[in-house]
Amino acid sequence: MPNAPAPLTVRPLREDEVDAVIRLWHATTRAAYPYLPTEQAHTLADDTRFFREHILPRSDLWVAEDGGTLAGYLALQGSYVDRLYIHPDHQRRAAGSALMAHAKTLSPAGLELHTHQQNTRARAFYAKHGFREVKFGTSSPPESAPDVECHWTPE
Repeated sequence: MPNAPAPLTVRPLREDEVDAVIRLWHATTRAAYPYLPTEQAHTLADDTRFFREHILPRSDLWVAEDGGTLAGYLALQGSYVDRLYIHPDHQRRAAGSALMAHAKTLSPAGLELHTHQQNTRARAFYAKHGFREVKFGTSSPPESAPDVECHWTPE
């Protein structure tokens, strides 16, 4: 009998995976944000520096591993979903839902996040997971793009 593929798992990010997660994030943002020139201009070195200086020290980081491959990551700051990125090759294969379910277990009283108004796929994903759009605004510079604040509270 052949070996079954490894199941989808959510677990804390390991130190030896930081560079792989940065590469995943860089590839995903380039695919997800064709409408944001600031994101398209970021090099892998820019994203590495930002991740190591801002995301890593301030967030609790979790990864979704699908069949032994890193499929996505979640950065939580308390009840705030700072980042949730799934590599394009792994989207629509449950990694995002698994990370979101994990975030809800870590913050059972509720979650908040922001996403871009133009990011219709993300907005649909968050709505599917019970988030309500509560405020429309503009992201901070240098991006300065229309965004939307979303909240999830348990029923």
